Amino acid sequence: MTHVIRLQAIVPEELSGKRLDQVLATLFGDYSRSRLQHWVREGRVTVDGQLLQSKDKVFAGARLELEAMPEAEVEWQPEAISLAIVYEDADLLVINKTAGMVVHPATGNWQGTLLNALLHHAPQLAQVPRAGIVHRLDKDTTGLLVIAKTLTAQTALVTQLQARAFLREYDAVVTGVMTAGGTVTAPIGRHPVDRKRMAVTPNGKPAVSHYRVVKRYRGHTHIKVWLETGRTHQIRVHMAHIRFPLVGDVVYGGRLKLPAGCSETLRETLRGFRRQALHATRLGLAHPLDGEILQWEAPLPDDLRSLLKALQDDLTSQDDEPQ
Repeated sequence: MTHVIRLQAIVPEELSGKRLDQVLATLFGDYSRSRLQHWVREGRVTVDGQLLQSKDKVFAGARLELEAMPEAEVEWQPEAISLAIVYEDADLLVINKTAGMVVHPATGNWQGTLLNALLHHAPQLAQVPRAGIVHRLDKDTTGLLVIAKTLTAQTALVTQLQARAFLREYDAVVTGVMTAGGTVTAPIGRHPVDRKRMAVTPNGKPAVSHYRVVKRYRGHTHIKVWLETGRTHQIRVHMAHIRFPLVGDVVYGGRLKLPAGCSETLRETLRGFRRQALHATRLGLAHPLDGEILQWEAPLPDDLRSLLKALQDDLTSQDDEPQ
């Protein structure tokens, strides 16, 4: 599929006074800084209608517009892959993503992705950048994702995302017993050594996660998390940063920790849980055409339900033991 990339954004207060290429890399994170700098040199980017250089500073309230043609774009192929559709109309598609599905093709995962499935389900998405995908979930994170079926809908949804107007609520199970909920405000960027990982870094992008305790177990906690921003691996990085890593997270979770004297069932369940215990439970947004507030909810998948049951059974068995 071939399309013209058209992106718009207003420079937010926190980026005021920074270089144009820095601001573009933050706001249009799907593209590398070198690619964005190339487009600036080609005159593909305007700031309040004016052409600037990458090194020029831009300020809060300025309107950025980018219009470019991607070079040597790959021809993505439609694939007949089953989708759990939660909602669909002429402008929106909401799906409940399963574990193991990559959202967008990339090195090592050129086929079998959500994008391939979307092109088969709705061929007109070939005319929309990234087949209408406006936000992502990690490969092994389950839950709700919205897809824009038209360019108009995509522009409106991206604007909502940038304004932090989406409701995104997650269920997660973390290692460790939390005393209370709270907020993590810590910038996230590429790990300084391992570029495949993300990390809390001083020069990272602003990232804010709110969480509350749903249930405490002997060595774990079931929490709800709300995203104010949407950085790569945000919940996984933030929870690991405060030393409550997600169960099953092989990248950020460290070694498996078992509660002292836990049941064999719980031991086997924890050892067998081979993905991060994270599910996008609730999604809310304003419809891009009429502004109606819409909200969807996806029940916990079976593996998370089984994990929570094993944790509860272990807790109950300890409570029942004679003192």
